[in-house]
Amino acid sequence: MGFFDFLTEEIAMDLGTANTLIIHNDKVVVDSPSIVARDRISGKIIAVGQQANLMQGKTHENIKTIRPLKDGVIADFDASEKMINMFIKNIPALRRKLFQPGLRMVICIPSGITEVEMRAVKESAERVNGKEVYLIHEPMAAAIGIGIDIMEPKGNMIVDIGGGTTEIAVIALGGIVCDKSVKIAGDVFTNDIVYYMRTQHNLYVGESTAENIKIQIGSATEDLETPPEEMSVQGRDLLTGKPKQVHVSYREIAKALDKSILRIEDAVMETLSQTPPELAADIYNTGIYLAGGGSMLRGLDKRLSQKTDLPVYIAEDPLRAVVRGTGIALKNISRFKSILVR
Repeated sequence: MGFFDFLTEEIAMDLGTANTLIIHNDKVVVDSPSIVARDRISGKIIAVGQQANLMQGKTHENIKTIRPLKDGVIADFDASEKMINMFIKNIPALRRKLFQPGLRMVICIPSGITEVEMRAVKESAERVNGKEVYLIHEPMAAAIGIGIDIMEPKGNMIVDIGGGTTEIAVIALGGIVCDKSVKIAGDVFTNDIVYYMRTQHNLYVGESTAENIKIQIGSATEDLETPPEEMSVQGRDLLTGKPKQVHVSYREIAKALDKSILRIEDAVMETLSQTPPELAADIYNTGIYLAGGGSMLRGLDKRLSQKTDLPVYIAEDPLRAVVRGTGIALKNISRFKSILVR
């Protein structure tokens, strides 16, 4: 094994619907949108990540932007493989190698994933030279990343709101006791905003603009202590066809997102109702932990707290909590053997 070890590099990857993050040598070396731009004629991939993201919604017929992951799982196998490959090739430390090293990888997957979808992730990893591929469930990785000792006989509840899915899990003794995966997350929020702007303001906005609205003034409640300022939004007027600008406040976005957030609340409540009583007692004391980009929505923690009567904590740097946990699992593979899926 010794010589092989010398040629092996270890990477931890959070292959997300919206963003892909890679940790190598305890550093986040890749943090890019999960999107590729493909040339329709030659079939070549022109750009990945941030570059491709800037092209989104602004392409002519010869360029197509693809998001290879949908709802947390691989939807376009070929594009996802090329994307992973380009991300790995972009890692500075691996660039300097003469030949591509074998990789020991830990990749996180949604908890509601099927066997077939799991195999797609594994095969993608093996094709980019993954010699040892381990998979870890997202809520687990998030819990480790937040800093919870998951091996203890103590219940902890994690709500991970990503781009494609919201993962809710109660974790104890290094295992998921009950979980629920709902396909309502960041992407749905973005689409809600597009729909709202269309119906309420007769303004047609693109996904990138809607995403931007969500980040700038997105809110889960209509009464925030420190409300963000109104935002001016540009798009196309559906009545006249002319470009126009409207001003939008956070209250409107809270209205737009209300239904989707309700469904996340319901999923949390349902998971709580399935929790064994001893663990429910623990959760009463420990509260609920939020991770993922969706947890950064203003006032969401407050709203969940009011609904569940439990304290709700947001992980520090919630966007990277999952990949941090994946990186820790990679470093201590022997310790976390039980929770990794081969």
